[in-house]
Amino acid sequence: MVKNLLISVISQEEKEENKGSVEFQVFSFTNKIRRLTSHLELHRKDYLSQRGLRKILGKRQRLLVYLSKKNRVRYKELISQLDIREPKTH
Repeated sequence: MVKNLLISVISQEEKEENKGSVEFQVFSFTNKIRRLTSHLELHRKDYLSQRGLRKILGKRQRLLVYLSKKNRVRYKELISQLDIREPKTH
């Protein structure tokens, strides 16, 4: 719950700045992911929500790959701020 509050505060600051930025999109996807994860802990058989979660995870993953290629420093800051694991490289 504390993480959600932290992320909502960060995303509020970002909202005024730039809604289209990669960081803001990753913030909002992370919020959605955390919300859906807590929902699925209660409703294990909600397969449509599971599908939505997988789609959002994929979108966030693609954005993070893009950001890591474009600007490694911003990528590292974002990963540490949101407390996200780094993806496995192939």
